[in-house]
Amino acid sequence: MFERLADRDFAYLTTTGRRTGKEHTIEIWFGLHDGRIYMLSGGGDRADWVRNVRKTPRVRVRIGTQTATGAARVVRGGTKEDELARQLLDGKYQGWREGKRLSGWARTALPVAIDLR
Repeated sequence: MFERLADRDFAYLTTTGRRTGKEHTIEIWFGLHDGRIYMLSGGGDRADWVRNVRKTPRVRVRIGTQTATGAARVVRGGTKEDELARQLLDGKYQGWREGKRLSGWARTALPVAIDLR
């Protein structure tokens, strides 16, 4: 669905507030792979959007004029998917290439995947 929009700079992620129940939308960097959206939280588990996702995984994502809903989840550390998310976003935004060291941001951020419906 979003493949043709993969080169866009930002996505808009809407989560449900864990305390208020109100929608919250943020502008965030993203990567696409195999119909899945990946994001990195520089604030790790402390980021409000990550806390919201942990309580209510159902999210809405807008890239350009396209919108979809999906289920967000924190990617398990040390997995191939964890490595993929880091490399995907570091390559898009920091110029990472095979054989090059990941940026500090990509090494320490918390990967989140959104499985689109």
